[in-house]
Parts: sequence; C-alpha cells; structure tokens
Amino acid sequence: MAKPTENQHTFLPSFCGDGHKNGLTRLSEYGILFLSTKLRTEAPTSEYKPERSGGMEIMMATIQEMYQQKLMSMQDAVKQIPDKALIATGFGALEPVCFYRELHTIYDRVTEVTIYGGGGMEQYPYLFDEKYRNKFFTQSNFYGGGTRAVHPYGQVSLIPMHLHACYTRYNEVWKPNVIATSATPMDKHGYFNLSLGGWEKKFLDTADVVILEIVDDMPNIPGEYEIHISDVTAVVQTDRNIPTMKAGTLTDVDIAIGNHVATLVEDGSTIQLGIGAVPDAVAQAFKTKKELGVHTEMLTSSIADLVEAGVVTNTRKTLHKGKTIGAFANGTRKLFDYLDGNPSVYMMPTYYVNDPWVIAKNDKMVSINTCIEVDLTGQIASESLGSRQFSGTGGQNDFAEGAIHSKDGKSIIAMASSGTNRAGERYSKIKSILTPGSIVTMSRNNIDYIVTEYGIAPMKARTVRQRVDNLIAIAHPDFREQLRAEANKLMLW
Repeated sequence: MAKPTENQHTFLPSFCGDGHKNGLTRLSEYGILFLSTKLRTEAPTSEYKPERSGGMEIMMATIQEMYQQKLMSMQDAVKQIPDKALIATGFGALEPVCFYRELHTIYDRVTEVTIYGGGGMEQYPYLFDEKYRNKFFTQSNFYGGGTRAVHPYGQVSLIPMHLHACYTRYNEVWKPNVIATSATPMDKHGYFNLSLGGWEKKFLDTADVVILEIVDDMPNIPGEYEIHISDVTAVVQTDRNIPTMKAGTLTDVDIAIGNHVATLVEDGSTIQLGIGAVPDAVAQAFKTKKELGVHTEMLTSSIADLVEAGVVTNTRKTLHKGKTIGAFANGTRKLFDYLDGNPSVYMMPTYYVNDPWVIAKNDKMVSINTCIEVDLTGQIASESLGSRQFSGTGGQNDFAEGAIHSKDGKSIIAMASSGTNRAGERYSKIKSILTPGSIVTMSRNNIDYIVTEYGIAPMKARTVRQRVDNLIAIAHPDFREQLRAEANKLMLW
C-alpha cells in the first residue's frame, strides 16, 4: 500500500452516524416547529424509495417534512444505487468519506458500478480490497494518493481533460445517474452548500439519486453551489470533521523561487496560485505587493494569508471587481474559518472559473503553477513520471492560456531546478528531452517565464536557441555542462 505523503489530509476523529438524532437536532437549532406529530425514528427499509420532489410538491410539503423523509443512515442511502450506476462524487474537501466507506456493501447485488472521481483520503474497501475489484471501476480526471496506489491493478483509469471541460466535455459522453458528495448542514430555507469542492451542479440534470453526506463544520461560502432539499434523495448526518491540510515548511530553495516570481508580478495584478511549497513561497513573497486580485481554481491558505495582510483587495480587478473568485478550496482550519459566510468570496463552477476566455478578461492576469519537469524548448510535464500517471492536467493550461490572452498578463512556471531520488542522487528537472513517456501538460507555446531558485528564464517570443540558453542558465550548476552537450547533440538551436 502507498505510504501517506507529507501533504496527505489530516483528520480530527471522524465518525459516520446514523443521522436521525443529529439531523433533527440540527433543524431544531433554527427554531423550526415540526408539523408532524410523530417523527420518524426507525431507519427506512430496503423497499423505501424516496423520490426527488419539485415544483408544486414543494408548495405542498414543508421543508421540515422533506428533510425528515430523506434523512437516513448511509447503509440505507447506498441501497438507492442501481446496478450499472455511474456515480459522480465530490472531490477534495467534498470527498464523501462515509459514502466511500459503505460503497462496497452493495457488491453482492450489482454486476458493475463506475465511479467518476475516486476517493483518496482513506484506503476504502471498494477501491483497495482485491475481492471487490471486479465490480467497481473508477474513472478520474486527476489522480490522488488512492488512485495512484491502485492504478497497477487495472480498475482505475484517467480521463485526460482540461479542468474547465470536466463537466462540459465529460457530460457529452457520460451521464451520471447517481451523485454522492459532502455538504454543509441545511439552512432554514432548505439549501445545502457544496462550494468546497468545485462540484458541478449540472450533473443534477441527469441524476436519479442524490446522496448528501452532512459535515457540520464545513464552511458555507457564497456562490453558485447551493442545492435544495427537493433535489436530494438521501441526507446522511455524520459526526466527522472536515479534512484539513497542514501548512508545509518552506526551504531556502522555495523562498528563492518565490522571490524571483515576485519580481514579475506588478501591483494591481490578478493572480492564480496552485497548492504546495512553491506556491506558498510565492505568496509569502507577495507580502510587499499592493491591491492584488484573485481569480483562481483553488482557494488555499496562502490566499487567506494575503487577504489578512491587506495585499489582496480585488479593488483593481476588471472582472468581478471586489470579489475573490474560486472554484474550490482546501487548506487549513484557518482558511475554512475565513471562507465561512464571507461576502467578499464567491465560488463558481470550474466550467466558468477555468474557461480561458473568462480568465483573459482579467487585465494583468498572472498564472503561477509548478511542474514535474521541463525540456529545453519549454515543454511542461506536470502530471506524470514518465508513463506513470501521477496527477492530472487540472487547470494549469486553462490559466496559462487565459493569462497569455489577458492584457499585460503573464504565464509562469515556478519549480526547483533539481530533485533527489530514493537513492539520494540529485537529478535535474530541466532536461534536454522529457523523460520518455512523460505527458506534456502545457504546450511550450503557452509559457512566458520559467523560474527556478537560480533565476528567471524568459520564454515569450524566444527562439529555441534562446530558450535553451535561458533554461541552462537557471538549471542546477551540476547539470549545465551536460545539458549544453545534449542540446548540441540534438541540434536544439
């Protein structure tokens, strides 16, 4: 089994309750009077088939009654899953942990089930236990720890896709009929919030079964991720906490990279940052900047820090002025507390936030991402180690393309010049040619600058010869002579 990485999610004690008592208590906190004289106390039977309501039915039934009808245990919720289901699941902080823990229990009554997403926070039986592999297949547009670990067994496969197309192009081919995701508790108007995960509400158009796993301490963030109780099949109250990520420790290399990137970013720019040590270092280096804006797929703890420092104000944005725009969020508890109910933040689906033509409407848009390796002509490999899939395309190319079409925008890749393998040997991340089998995540046509701890290599409108010279200049000194010899041999000029 794969060992946890230093960036793996950490949890407070987590439990998946039966939902009834906690769920009804949650409703009573709003001061709601139940019209029914007898509350449901028994779990639904296997024959119980709750139906999604709508239209006139909402007028006839109270929100409280619908909630009571749909509140059930996870054991009963998964009974709603039909054979040959295609299940779209929440990801990241919206991962439905209790749902995944229970999913294998339907094994005996189904012939096959496909999951679009795949869990990564735990070693769930449906994914890791060999005896379930012949019926559960996972398709994903972005690998995490779980999907990487089980990929060798053949029941997981990647769908190569830009993040902005993960609903639109996907839905032209596939129609999920089951939705399972984590959510906030229901508000007094009957709405749940899903804004932590970039989850695509439009999947509801084809879904027959919608299962919400309620996490009490999940932040409720303004935006376009609400779902009404009338569109829900099953509500499962849990006692678990939202997963958080620990802030990493920055190295001298990270800090040097961040300082170089900061010289490229002007006051008043709108930024997109990824997650990890390098983006965190970049954010730290931005503490001297003024009036930055944010339009990014993922809101991270570093973004919250920049807001707290008065660096991010969004006052000079040319699109959604005054608002921090994101598609999903993950990070520390401090981040979630900052996001909760914050009117200066607005969450929107990835098919909008990551659309390159939407991104380009932000003047001075700066895309800042990292990668696994780069070749001497500027091709960016960010998702595979040779032919072995490590992550996915994500939104890196979306934001790079948006940035280069933005007025005064910039597309930046920031990376350490070298790494160390398991044997303790140093290797260059700048290569004459990419490792055989490596996936080109970002075209060399979409990059303006590549940054390492040794400096900045301009790429925009540079010839291959100039790119080779610029990249060798920021490579680790141990490899510069070798890179020059290989470039000459390959006639990279």
